[in-house]
Amino acid sequence: MQLPTLYQGQLLKRYKRFLADIRTDDGDLTAHCPNTGAMTGCAEPGWNVWFSLSDNPKRKYAATWELVDTGAGICSVNTGRANKLVGEAIASGVIDNLGDVASLKPEIAIPQGDGRFDFGLEDGTGKVYVEVKSVTLLTAAGQGAFPDSVSIRAKKHIDALRACVAQGHRGVLIFCAQHTGIDQVSPAFEIDPAYAQALKNAHAAGVEVRAYGCQTNMLEMTIDRSLALNI
Repeated sequence: MQLPTLYQGQLLKRYKRFLADIRTDDGDLTAHCPNTGAMTGCAEPGWNVWFSLSDNPKRKYAATWELVDTGAGICSVNTGRANKLVGEAIASGVIDNLGDVASLKPEIAIPQGDGRFDFGLEDGTGKVYVEVKSVTLLTAAGQGAFPDSVSIRAKKHIDALRACVAQGHRGVLIFCAQHTGIDQVSPAFEIDPAYAQALKNAHAAGVEVRAYGCQTNMLEMTIDRSLALNI
């Protein structure tokens, strides 16, 4: 995935969930923060960050915070990029054994439920529903965890995938670790025990769970490896 042109600065603070103040050589600016989570370990004042600039005159803030150097790896704080990363990895075969790539469609309605899954495709025998979650929380050396705050929505998706499996379909949860320091992923038991238990139950019921890691060179990001899972 090609990244937009990036500019460097130092984080002053992140606040009101969607805003971040950044110091640059040309002065301070306020950037949009495209991350609704707690961003634990990703938003320390003084850390080097990278942001993009939009030329859309309708935007209140032209800058979007994109990356941060956590000291343990480069992390993409733009959780919206996870779906594109996974979609490209499926199309290129880096993520395989899901089904017919030609049938891949984004934003598929959850069968007999509210909301949507991130992707859907066919595997020759039936439907495959895929949900993607961005992982940015590093809890120990190499250890990533999800979620970084209690997430009712994430649990809803897990329960919906489990229901799909019960109906005879395949349900796949993909953790996309956008932090280059993450080598393995687990549910964040201490942060959201209800989600962690739901994931464990869904996995036991046949929901497929996978995790993948990313690399970035400041020009592009790609999924380049599978990661260990601890459910």
